[in-house]
Formats: sequence, C-alpha cells, structure tokens
Amino acid sequence: MAFETKEEVLEKILSEKKPKCPNCGMEMNLWEVPPVPVGDGLGWGTPYLFLCFNDECPMYKQGWDNIKENYAHSASYRCMCYPGTEQFECIPVFSPMGAKGQVIDEQVLLEQELLKEAIKKGFSILADCYLSKDTPAVLKLLLDATEPARVRLKAAEMIGDIGDLEAIEPIRSLKLGNRILQEEVGKAVKKIHERYFTRECPFCAEIIKKRAKVCKHCGRDVAGQ
Repeated sequence: MAFETKEEVLEKILSEKKPKCPNCGMEMNLWEVPPVPVGDGLGWGTPYLFLCFNDECPMYKQGWDNIKENYAHSASYRCMCYPGTEQFECIPVFSPMGAKGQVIDEQVLLEQELLKEAIKKGFSILADCYLSKDTPAVLKLLLDATEPARVRLKAAEMIGDIGDLEAIEPIRSLKLGNRILQEEVGKAVKKIHERYFTRECPFCAEIIKKRAKVCKHCGRDVAGQ
C-alpha cells in the first residue's frame, strides 16, 4: 500500500477546485491541521482541511449565541470540509482569530514552488557545466543576484573544483552580503590556488607562483610573505 507524503497531498488538493461553504456560499480557505490533535484526540485523518473564515457566515454568527446559551462558553463554529469530498462539518473556535494561524497563504505557496523550480533549473545547468568544465557559465550563475542562494552556493563550490586562474579575478573582491556564500567563494579561490600552486602577492594582489621570492608584477620581495 502506497502512502502519500504531506507534499503530495497538498499538491493534489491545490489542483482541485475549492469548495464553497453551504451556509454562506463563500469560497473556503485551505487550512493546515495543527500538530496537536483536536476533538477526540484521534486527529482528522488528513493534514489539510477547508474552513470557512467568513465572519458573516450564519453558522459562525449564530454559533456564539448557541454555545453561550447551551454550554455557557464563549465560542462559535466554523464550517469545515474534507478535501475532495462534500463532507461538511463544523469545528469550534474560541475567538474571532481562532484557527486563522493555520490558514495557508497560496501566494506564499506559489512563491515557494517558483523557488523550487528555479533551484532545480539552476542545479541542472550546473551539472551540465561540471561535465563540460564550462567555468564562464558557472561564474555567470554565481554572479547573478537573482539566482537562488542555494544555486549560487553550489556555483561557488564548483568554481573551486573546475575554475582556472582566470576565474579568481572576477570573484576574489566580491561583496555578496551573504556570509556563507562569501566564505564559500573564499574557499573556491583557495582551492584554485592550491591546484595551480599559486598565491596572491601581498602587496599588489596579482597572482604569482607559490614559491616566488620576488613578485613579477610589482617587483617587491615576497619571500616568506
């Protein structure tokens, strides 16, 4: 028996049409079930439900008086629906803001999906670049501030693996505003120098041989530096 992951369940639900509340006709909101079981302690049997958060909904408006009169508590009901069904029930709420913390913002979900796609695309490009040793393409991804941080971090790591000495100049003075990415770029420069047995002159910052005693660019004594 195959079990669906929470992400697979969410993807399926988002592809379906939202139900409308039978009490007020308003479109219901997708709601993430809290980790602490509600009700009988057995849980809802699904990680997501649809809830009506229309404060003018008759069920919600009348629920305050109903519960006050019958149970002497300050609470009301929200209409809920199980995804993919027409099974409508009610869930108690104890304030106008009750349960709203689990409402899923679909705009945020869309942005997350776009980010995942961008990361997937970036990693695919980097994989091709690694096989073809295409350093300029990797540098382009690293320098592109619009690329996801994970893609740029992987690009920085890859530059250290396949980059040549010409790759050092474009990246050694970068101010990336991201400590982890900045550190990875520093590691990449170090790896390139180790691979080519080079270093940077402490006076003019030009690339010289690791064993050099005099910088061929500025003529300064770099022995022991």
